[in-house]
Order: sequence, then C-alpha cells, then structure tokens
Amino acid sequence: QQQLVESGGGLVQPGGSLRLSCTGSGFILDYYTIGWFRQAPGQEREGISCVSGSDSSTYYAESSKGRFTISRDYTNNAVHLQMNSLKPEDTAVYYCARRGYGSRCNRDDFSYGMDFWGKGTLVTVSS
Repeated sequence: QQQLVESGGGLVQPGGSLRLSCTGSGFILDYYTIGWFRQAPGQEREGISCVSGSDSSTYYAESSKGRFTISRDYTNNAVHLQMNSLKPEDTAVYYCARRGYGSRCNRDDFSYGMDFWGKGTLVTVSS
C-alpha cells in the first residue's frame, strides 16, 4: 500500500526552526514531483514549495521564499522541508502530496496534478 507520511511538526517559538519530512512507503519518491502545502484554520490550502520529479528543480511561494528549503533525501525515501525564521502566521497543518512519475511542478499552482496526499502534521508557532 502506497503512503505519504508527514512528520516533524510541533510547537516552536517565533524565530525558531523545524524540519518537516514527507516519507514515502510502498513506492520510491525519487522521480515523483512532491509538493508541500499548508492549511490554517478557516483559510484555504496554500502551496508553499515543490520539487519536480523530472529534474528536482525547486520552487517556492513568496511566503516561504528565503526561509524554507525543500530537499530530497534519497537514502530515507523522503522529501524534507526545512523551515527557518518561523512566524506565528506559519501556524498550520502541513501536508505533502505527489504528482506523477517524471512530472514537473506547476509554477502557478503547486497543487495542479497532485493526486496523492498525506494526512498532515501540525506546526504551531507561538511564544
């Protein structure tokens, strides 16, 4: 059974850092496009970063650019999201999702074509 499992969420103070992981089971992540998304209470889901399956090009939303870094971990079959300089407005449930083998991120809408989602991990940024 194929799964995406997010981990690494928790409570962090403003200015702190967290590393989220999206781990695949039942399939190899290497050549799939993987996106990170978040949804805060009462708000729409927001795409924050994406790494293409075809060439591992990376993309960021304006809200995450310069603070977040997406990376592949081939050893552990995972994609990480390193989040630095966290702000209270980063509080949300964070999800990862997959798009087809060999595909590319859609720069205008990271969620385009994503057809397989994890259940999410909660990040709370608060003092």
